[in-house]
Amino acid sequence: MIVACPDGPLLVRGEVDIFSTTGEEIQQNRKTIALCRCGVSTIKPFCDGSHKLVNFRTEPPEPEATT
Repeated sequence: MIVACPDGPLLVRGEVDIFSTTGEEIQQNRKTIALCRCGVSTIKPFCDGSHKLVNFRTEPPEPEATT
């Protein structure tokens, strides 16, 4: 199961295989993992909470009202 957290990571629950860009399998230590969507995490592919520091948003900003 994959859940997209608003303005945050993808939560992945269950058994999945995750591989690095070089093809090496990345070991999982938990049944639920959080994968980075903002691109700023220092522990990619996992989330380290950096999305909060960079104000990552999954929805486009509301248009400004014109007067």
